[in-house]
Amino acid sequence: MAEATANGLGQHTLHGAQAHDATAIGIAPAEVHQEHPIKLYLVVWAWLFILSACSYMVDYLGLHGYLRWSLILIFMMLKAGLIVAVFMHMAWERLALTYAIILPPILVLVFVAMMVFESDYTLLTRTVFFGAGP
Repeated sequence: MAEATANGLGQHTLHGAQAHDATAIGIAPAEVHQEHPIKLYLVVWAWLFILSACSYMVDYLGLHGYLRWSLILIFMMLKAGLIVAVFMHMAWERLALTYAIILPPILVLVFVAMMVFESDYTLLTRTVFFGAGP
């Protein structure tokens, strides 16, 4: 006999090998609680540690300029992506919800990049027309 228990969050957990009987006892498939293996979380923690070490190595090696900031931002985005995908369970969500959460920050980054290029163009234009300054 399959037994379902509530875990306090309104989700249901099925015990034992009777997980396939969820629909037989009246629990919708969307309400079944899914647990992931601990190995997945350990691998993600290892990758987060490696990416953090690489980020600190950028400072330790004394890199400067665009290379430094590019590497730091790349490592930061990779770490944030791992955290959002695994620990916030976005890897298992519907595609529409994933787009609703992931797409706005990506668009903000695109607009920031456009502003960076626009500021360089504005500085170049002012330098050409008004001179180097006092």
